Amino acid sequence: MTTGTQQPPLFARRDGFDPLPELERLRAERPVTKVDYHWGVQTWLVTRYEDVRMILGDHKRFTSAPPPYFAGAGDGSSGVDGTGWFIVYNPPAHTRLRRMLAAEFTKRRLARLEPRIEATVTGHLDEMERTGAPAELVSQFALRLPMLVICELFGVPFEGRTKLLPLSSKFTDFSLPVDERKAATERAGEIMVEFVRQQRADPGEGMLGMLIREHGDELTDRELAGVADLMVQAGYETTMSMLSLGTLVLLRHPEHVPLLFGGDQQLEQVIEELLRYLSITHNLFPRIAQEDVTISGQPVKAGELLMCSPPIANRDEQLGEGMDSFDPARKPGAHLAFGHGIHHCIGAPLARLELRMALPALFRRFPGLRLAVPFEEIAWRPNTNFYGLDSLPVAW
Repeated sequence: MTTGTQQPPLFARRDGFDPLPELERLRAERPVTKVDYHWGVQTWLVTRYEDVRMILGDHKRFTSAPPPYFAGAGDGSSGVDGTGWFIVYNPPAHTRLRRMLAAEFTKRRLARLEPRIEATVTGHLDEMERTGAPAELVSQFALRLPMLVICELFGVPFEGRTKLLPLSSKFTDFSLPVDERKAATERAGEIMVEFVRQQRADPGEGMLGMLIREHGDELTDRELAGVADLMVQAGYETTMSMLSLGTLVLLRHPEHVPLLFGGDQQLEQVIEELLRYLSITHNLFPRIAQEDVTISGQPVKAGELLMCSPPIANRDEQLGEGMDSFDPARKPGAHLAFGHGIHHCIGAPLARLELRMALPALFRRFPGLRLAVPFEEIAWRPNTNFYGLDSLPVAW
């Protein structure tokens, strides 16, 4: 069994908003370089925007591969023996599962969630106001909102949410031994399978109930559990990190806060610039080269792993000047915060909707919002695939 605490890998930020300076040097000098993915697994780290976009957009030459801690995923070629996490599947299994969900994440379908999101945001802000300052924004606001929304979307009961939260934090934590992360994925899968079996007997009104009613004969319990598990875990932790980090960015740049109330276009520019600037996913699931290729002058052999780094790619000069700074006045570009190609995040519209509703509400309720501790004392989360904060003490 692997033991001991792992150090953050090269592609992970330690603190602050910026990637390591070493990554900037690699992007300029060696944009495709061999690194330790973790636990001794070697991969080519790809840091240049053009290269990352090319790899993510070419699913035939660069197929998906599950990470080493991903228990029982197989190669995702058929989906039948996989976990149901279609993000590591390849066509046709990936296409089949994604198509079943795609309609539920259109703007029109998500609009029905807006009243519930608004009520949830208002309720949490009311509670913060009643409790009084200082408040801890991660646990009191940023964590609760996305978990409630995504679980309600899928129809996962409260008991299931409380069981899944600690498991999710484990299998995205770089510091834990791989065996512990595997155990967390297995346990999360077991919890979801139990819930799927309950839903088969009495399908609810959530998305999981819809999948059972419309595709129940096509999907195994394990696949259904995996689809729900993926959406719940990815849907809550990513948005949680964006809400807390996005708030911190705006507290450091208060001159941009009025843009939250300047109309749809200005609000959209703030959200898109936060997504690009923060790029909270340190690395995307690895790809496997299906043939010998040369990328930015570096030969890569068939069968070798490639790891794409959105945080450093999204600051490439190819996107424009001054990309290391936060500037919501710039025209939103084609950033890679949600990936690209067939694996572009299916939940991106929901994440944008939550950010558009939550951030203006927070700063409207507390116009004097400020840090309750010095910036140097902020507790960052460096050892996780989704960069974020352990806590964010605020006052008003």
